[in-house]
Amino acid sequence: MPQPNMNQMMKQVQKMQADMMKAQEDLKHEEVTASAGGGMVQVTVSGDLVVKSVTIDAEAIDPDDPEMLSDLVLAAVNQGLQNAQELAAKKMGGLAGGLGGMGLPGF
Repeated sequence: MPQPNMNQMMKQVQKMQADMMKAQEDLKHEEVTASAGGGMVQVTVSGDLVVKSVTIDAEAIDPDDPEMLSDLVLAAVNQGLQNAQELAAKKMGGLAGGLGGMGLPGF
């Protein structure tokens, strides 16, 4: 089995690190939106998993049923975080694939 070229491997790793850092920085500026209760609660989350906004329709506010509003907010936030994680995985997944072909075991 031929030995991998160490200089070439180091250059690939350094480029991949720089690409990943740029992708992580770019994710801070991308946002996803999720909703619950037919849109009565909407949440916006950045690609770096920061909740940017929560919007609640007045119809979702029932003083006799605060648990319902809590459930809607929780569902929207969780969906927003999941959407942001999927966005990050999509952006970063292609970069991690760059490890293949370097002659390293397991890649």
